[in-house]
Amino acid sequence: MPINKVIFGGEVKLDLTADTATADKVIKGMTFHDKTGAQVTGTCDFDSNTQDATAAVAEIIKGKTAYIRGAKVTGTMPNNGAITGEISTKEGVYTVPQGFHDGSGKVKISAAEQVKLVPANIRQGITVLGVVGSMSGSEAVKAQTKTVTPKSTQQSITPDEGFNYLSSVTVKAIPYVESDNEAGGKTVTIG
Repeated sequence: MPINKVIFGGEVKLDLTADTATADKVIKGMTFHDKTGAQVTGTCDFDSNTQDATAAVAEIIKGKTAYIRGAKVTGTMPNNGAITGEISTKEGVYTVPQGFHDGSGKVKISAAEQVKLVPANIRQGITVLGVVGSMSGSEAVKAQTKTVTPKSTQQSITPDEGFNYLSSVTVKAIPYVESDNEAGGKTVTIG
């Protein structure tokens, strides 16, 4: 029979009789002596005290379980895995959904907008998202030369259809003609 209490010279040297440890409260595989003095091996699967845990079910991936403050809980946080998204406007913002992300997701400029980011579409001396512009501004531009004669009314001189601008406008001299008239004088015709 095991010994659970030792008194030597009137003094208690060992007393296990008031001990309350039981196998289900001692970590599995650890040995101890119970209040009877018998050697016992622990059977408890718990490996930590979770009383001060601060996680919430919304912070644990949906479907996964954990022990928090002594209770088993099941997570509710969405598992988004490899989330992807696109931005297609200058002001475009991609809102990352709440939940877990595995780190392999990507957000990028949409393919339709990427094809527009070429040097020929960006003014020379300007860099947009790492693409250095090469457009001088005069590519495919058609200039027109015009000659006009002044009139007595206001005129707007603009390029004809198919032209982008006027490279030069020649204004003819105001027509001025003097001719003899019947009264013996001169008639001046302007315009």
